[in-house]
Order: sequence, then structure tokens, then C-alpha cells
Amino acid sequence: MGGVFGVAAKKDCTADLFYGTDYHSHLGTRRGGMAVRNRREFFRSIHDITNAQFRGKFESDLRQMHGPLGIGVISDYEDQPLIIGSRLGTYALATVGRIENLKKLAAATFRDGATHFSEMGGDGVNPTELVATLINNGRNFAEGIALAQEAIEGSCSLLLMTRREIYAARDKLGRTPLILGRKPDARAVTLETCAFQNLGYEIDRYLGPGEIVRLDPDGFETLKPPGERLQICAFLWVYYGYPASNYEGINVEVVRNRCGAALARADRCKVDYVAGIPDSGTGHAIGYANASGTAYARPFVKYTPTWPRSFMPQEQRIRDLVARMKLIPIRELIEGKRLLFCEDSIVRGTQLKDTIRLLYDNGAREVHMRPACPPLLYGCKYLNFSRSKSELDLAARRAIEALGGKSKKSLEKFADPDSSSYKEMVKRIEKRLGLTSLKYQRLDDLVAAIGLPKDKLCTYCWDGSEGCESRPARAKPARRIAQRNG
Repeated sequence: MGGVFGVAAKKDCTADLFYGTDYHSHLGTRRGGMAVRNRREFFRSIHDITNAQFRGKFESDLRQMHGPLGIGVISDYEDQPLIIGSRLGTYALATVGRIENLKKLAAATFRDGATHFSEMGGDGVNPTELVATLINNGRNFAEGIALAQEAIEGSCSLLLMTRREIYAARDKLGRTPLILGRKPDARAVTLETCAFQNLGYEIDRYLGPGEIVRLDPDGFETLKPPGERLQICAFLWVYYGYPASNYEGINVEVVRNRCGAALARADRCKVDYVAGIPDSGTGHAIGYANASGTAYARPFVKYTPTWPRSFMPQEQRIRDLVARMKLIPIRELIEGKRLLFCEDSIVRGTQLKDTIRLLYDNGAREVHMRPACPPLLYGCKYLNFSRSKSELDLAARRAIEALGGKSKKSLEKFADPDSSSYKEMVKRIEKRLGLTSLKYQRLDDLVAAIGLPKDKLCTYCWDGSEGCESRPARAKPARRIAQRNG
């Protein structure tokens, strides 16, 4: 998915930028980058963080980075921030999201007279460079950002840094969050609010969908007001988000506890211990254990000092190796025990199958699984949650195909938790994984745990709901709002 952090300070911003960006490391997969603007020039640094921590790669760069303005990004795949020279001026740009119509927009750009893209990844256009090209069509930065947001199908939140200020823009339907923060000598913008607390920032407010704001060391100015339609990704609370962060004022860990409690209320399973698949399953398991009165335990622990996140490597064999090496079983808490595990979700199920086998190999008597969200039926086309080559890689889709569900339309009956088709699908996944029992969270219980109305959440990966996003239209010039917060 990726994350961004930006700072406008009265003095040097480098320390806040470094640590604020680092607090987004759990969101990215391949690249980390920072750009700082001092009195004379932009300084940029980008490193590969596939198998290394962000801090370890960037600490040596801090001696060269000085200035009052800075933006940082943890990126899924492409190198960024980019430094762009344009008729609007020179600027640095960082983006988060997924541009579903990337190829169409690139082709249209060539038809409109562009001669080349320079930041290529293999044969693919760098999405951030494409966004810059769209922005450059505006008469000013605010209008250019609005034009880009309207043209993009999918999502794109961004930070744009000029010589004097930072522009922050949340994607059109607010699928990813952006939050403004303040302290006496600086203003900041972040995706994860957990980045604010230890750096001394207080949350000023949450940007609305499609909102564009300009910030400098003295305050914020709204350049384009928020739209009415919100479709924030519900999976942020289930898995991606950091436990200490809040989105729309709702804390991630609190939601995970409520998810676990909802699973417990819908269950009658008798077990010796409740546990979580670390890390994100832990909050759900605590909620389940507290609501059910069953003891919480850690039958295995996660070894993280040298192993990267298991979803990072693109090769399945390497992903499986990383996942297996990180989890170390504690036989004394497994042998002869009936165990119930809470997991954030079941995506492909490949690594989970190995984990379940590990438990049985260490003497588990029963292994029950309770995912905190419904079965994933559709691949995400908004936030790069999963880069599976095919939706058929998803555990639920494999089961559906085996049951004869070939068409997209047939998926509707498998999304209904009260249908016989749904129950057959779950039974098939249960058998494939070797579980004693498998019971998913209901979507209505997940929505209730988050606490927002369903029509404000993106639930596409579970029920195929597209919300009411309309086709992209040509953007009207951004109307400047005379609203400034000190």
C-alpha cells in the first residue's frame, strides 16, 4: 500500500521527517524515500528496503539533509519521491494508492503531446511520474492536483513540496487517510497518526475525501474543500493499519478488540487457549479472549530481528520460507491442547496452511481458525492490498471454482453468509487448510466494530460493492477557499 509523511518547520525538519516516515515502514514493500528543501536546492534520497529496515538505510543520509520542508514515503514498488521540473516550478512528489487506468492515462498523455516518461519500472510507467504529468496540466498546483484526482480511477493520495510549502491531497473517495498535525514550531501531515505522538504533534484534523490543503510552518490553508462521498478502506482497521493509529477518529486496536469480541459472541467453540497469528491477529485474539472468558496464550512467537515481512518477496517460495522461519512454536503451550486462532484474514492460505501443520507437528489436539473479516472474493483494485497474478489465487476463489462457481455473477451467493453456497465454500477452505473448524467474521459485524456506516467504507474485496464512484470527468478548476488555520 505505502505511506507518506510531510513536515513544514520553522527550523530544520530532518529529524521529524526521518522518524515520521519510519513510522510508516509497516505499510511498504520495496522502496523508502525522503526529499528535503533547503534555501538553495532539493535533496533527495531513495533506498531499497526490501530486506532492511528504513532507519538502517537512511541514517547516513541525515548528515546531508537540512531544511525546513520535507516529505517522506514508504512505497510499494516505484522509486519516489520524484523531483519534477515543470512550467509550474520545481517540486518533489510522493503518492500512495493504485491507478487502475494507468495505461490509458499514459496513452492519452502521449496523444496530448508528451514525448516520453523517464522513470520506468521494467516496461511500466512510474505511477508517481504519471501523476506529475497530470498535475502539470493545471494553471497552478491546486488545479493540477484536482485534475489528476478526477482523471484517476482507483485512488491516489499525495504530498507535493515546492520551494516554500507542501500541498497535501487525499484521494477522491478518501480510501486512504491523511491527517494534519501541529506543534508550536511546525505543521505536519501523515497517513498514520501514530507518527505524531512521540514527535510532539497534536492531531489538528482529518482531511476529507478529495480535499486539498497547503501547509507551511505557520498553518494550513484549504484550497479545495472535501467531497461528500467517503469510501475509506475497511481493511486498514483489520490488517494494514498500525494499532496505535486512528482513522476518522477511530483507533485501530480498539476496532480489532471489538472484531474479536464479535467473533466470540457468534461462537460456541470450547478450547483451552485463544491466540493470535502475530502481529495483526493479536488484537483480534485479545478481544475474543476477553469476551469469551477463555485464556489467552502465545503458542508461538514471532522472530523479527532479521526477517522481513513475509508478503514482501514476490516469489511464493521465498514468501513461504520467510513466514516459516519467523514463527517459532512453544511446544509446552501446544501439545495436547485445543487451540483457537484469530487471524486478520485468509488471503491465499498458503502460509497459513504451513502454520497449521506446524501446530499439529507440535502436538496440537485441535486447531480452530477465526478470521476477523469475511472471505476475500475480489482482488483489491484501489490500494494494492494484494498483487496476486490472478484473483483465483485467493483461497475463497479457489474453493468457489472447485464448487463450480465460474462467473463473477455467481460470487454473489458465496458472499451471503446465510447461503448454502457460502457454507460449502467455507467447508472446502477448512478442509484444504486442515482445520478442526473455520468460521469467518460477518461483514455486518465488522462494519459495526469499525463504527462507521457501511456506505462510508470500501468493502469491495468482500462483497464486490463499488460504492457510487462515477466515471472520471474533466475536473473543474480548483476553487480556492479563504480558510486558514494558524
